[in-house]
Amino acid sequence: MSTTAIALNGPEGHYRASGSLRSEWTKLRTVRSTVWTLVALVAAGIGVGIIASAETASHWSTMSLADKVGYDPTNLSLTGLALGQIAIGVLGVLVISAEYSTGTIRATLAAVPNRPLVLASKAAIFGGVALLVGELVAFVAFLTGQSLLSGHAPHASLGQPGVLQAVVLAGVYVAGIGLVAMGIGTIIRHTAGAISALVGLLFIVPLVLQAFPSSIKNSVSQYFPSDVGSAMASVHRQAHALSPGAAFGVLCAYVVVALGIGAWLMVRRDA
Repeated sequence: MSTTAIALNGPEGHYRASGSLRSEWTKLRTVRSTVWTLVALVAAGIGVGIIASAETASHWSTMSLADKVGYDPTNLSLTGLALGQIAIGVLGVLVISAEYSTGTIRATLAAVPNRPLVLASKAAIFGGVALLVGELVAFVAFLTGQSLLSGHAPHASLGQPGVLQAVVLAGVYVAGIGLVAMGIGTIIRHTAGAISALVGLLFIVPLVLQAFPSSIKNSVSQYFPSDVGSAMASVHRQAHALSPGAAFGVLCAYVVVALGIGAWLMVRRDA
């Protein structure tokens, strides 16, 4: 039995969930990709929100009536998460695909033969980190954006109806997309292929949908991840958009389906 397996197993040779969790935490925090992708998430999530808020503040007086009617200061300051989701998605893919590409998944499965437990441990550790960083980025982006809007354009505060919920759900969306990406990585097991599939789901498919008639486009687009994220991070519900609660439910469905299929394939396929 390997040293890793001994560390994870109990006195009677049974693997423990706590050991699996500790192992996954060690893996996540000791690779450089974790740091760089989280830095990219922070930079995009906060930086783009600052730019969008500053631009609106400087041009509010000259904006058209239509733009002012659809204005949502909360969603505006959280705009950067639309770009930041790529960073957390890349990390979600790497959490699982990197082990397959290097072959270290064999050592992991030798230490913990229960493959669903391995995937659940990865999802718990990565999901927790993604949620923590996602909430941090969401709150900093919101508070910074509203401070830039204050005195120049209508702005929001956390005490206003629906605002706190929108900011919290924006952070939840970040974690959800990360877990969906992890599920895709488990299904495909190849980093480039999984990232390509994720980008296609987030951006390419919605772009192709624009060519369809409005009746189809409006009824289908609200279920795509990016539109789900926008609905979760909005206070004022837009036309042809889900409510925040329904959007959260759709996101949970994406996570369950992606990880569920990934777990099923992980059990059936060789490492």
